[in-house]
Amino acid sequence: MLTEADARDAIIIALDLADKLAGKAVWVKVGMTLFYRYGPAIVDDMRARGLRVFLDLKLHDIPFQIHGAAHSASLSGADILSIHGLGGAAMIAEGRKGVEEAAAERGGERTRLVAISVLTSMDQDALASIGVEAPIADEVARLAALAVGAGSDGIVCSPQEAHAMRTLLGPDALIVTPGVRPAGADVGDQKRVSTPAAAIAAGASKLVIGRPITAADDPVAAFDAIVAELVA
Repeated sequence: MLTEADARDAIIIALDLADKLAGKAVWVKVGMTLFYRYGPAIVDDMRARGLRVFLDLKLHDIPFQIHGAAHSASLSGADILSIHGLGGAAMIAEGRKGVEEAAAERGGERTRLVAISVLTSMDQDALASIGVEAPIADEVARLAALAVGAGSDGIVCSPQEAHAMRTLLGPDALIVTPGVRPAGADVGDQKRVSTPAAAIAAGASKLVIGRPITAADDPVAAFDAIVAELVA
């Protein structure tokens, strides 16, 4: 399916695996818990190690605040930044302006934005509990079209929606999929999951894989097994 280099580039690992997977992993996820504790320095540290950073802050606020937040996050060196699709077109457009301004200031590539659609911890009942009666697939598609139309580079969705998102958004869209679990792995609090190979085959660009590697007896072997699955 993929070359070994492309397979490694497709996997985004948890931050606490950065040392164990040095020389193997390409991407690391910095979530809000650690970013709120350590600030931009944690992104600087990962970049200094040669890793690319998915800064998963799920930004969601009024457009003015998101403009500033996206600008600051981009200046930290993040390669990809998450923003909530539910914030609306004006909010996403301001986030895009923020990362564009940061790129002009610091030089180099612009931080890419991906919009959160429906969290992978939610099923249809959970979605209905917050007043959204549409099927999950329809809600993901609605938010994806809105977000990309407003300036997002792509979408965060479960691997179960990856094929539809690739069809809807085209070949250049960035489709990031959490909820990826090797066959037989514990799914934890995830509701909409798929295997790494199935997610890539469906059209995912990046796979966010945490606990199947962090909880493994041998995280290096677990990472290598996922890479092997993707190149088989």
